[in-house]
Amino acid sequence: MSTLVARSPSTSFVSATVTVEPVTPARVLLSEWTKMRSLRSTTLTLAAGVVLMVAIGWVFGWASNGHWSEMRPDEQASFSPIDTSLAGYVLAQLAVGVLGVLLVTGEYATGMIRATFAAVPRRLPVLWAKATLYAGVTFGLMLAAGVVAFLGGQRLLGTHGTTLSATGAARAIVGVAGYLALIGVFSVGLGFLIRSTAGGVATLFGVLLVLPTLGLLLPASWRDHVLPYLPSNAGATMFSAHPATGSLSATTSLLVLLGWVTAVVAGSAAVLKRRDA
Repeated sequence: MSTLVARSPSTSFVSATVTVEPVTPARVLLSEWTKMRSLRSTTLTLAAGVVLMVAIGWVFGWASNGHWSEMRPDEQASFSPIDTSLAGYVLAQLAVGVLGVLLVTGEYATGMIRATFAAVPRRLPVLWAKATLYAGVTFGLMLAAGVVAFLGGQRLLGTHGTTLSATGAARAIVGVAGYLALIGVFSVGLGFLIRSTAGGVATLFGVLLVLPTLGLLLPASWRDHVLPYLPSNAGATMFSAHPATGSLSATTSLLVLLGWVTAVVAGSAAVLKRRDA
């Protein structure tokens, strides 16, 4: 608690008592929530992620049903209605990742980060609050989007679809939401680590899209030792109802993805403690 004393034009003095509340995790979280929901880009980008998740799942379901008779027998045998209806995660992860980077680098670009760190001098609570809040928001939205994409996709698949009670269906829906939430945390960490919107987004796209593509150019003897350990490939295996041959188990894939996220967040925490805002 502190007391402010001000002098008025008539040379009289006015004293006022101002209560200074301590910085707590709950207050930091509330502050980050206020900033997040006040940005138009948050609503637009998350809405784009949800639309992509649902629309692609429905389109793939409709297209697969319409072209079923043209598919080869081996394609029909390996067809997964669950994975088909959740295929929209490939583009949804980009929307989630870009917004995660922007939530951090936008503050650096405008200089608001200085006010943030002035209010929270220890800095690390800001990282924990942003990551936790964004992970929670992403998980909730993408879980709902996954359910809608699955139900609509199965209906459009007709007789080739399945139900929510099918083996692996619920795990896949929860798994894809968990994967996208972890990508959100990963992108927030990248934002603090790189501090540049262009650099953060380029790194995100490189890790999620470019590395898996380049990995396909490796000698066949190397691919099985590299590709399953990339974050996007590990994430896909984590929730897939029919993982590719030679891929890691769902549990191992989750641990690999957590390793990537932990490494980036730990690096961003170290940078926050050492660099000036």
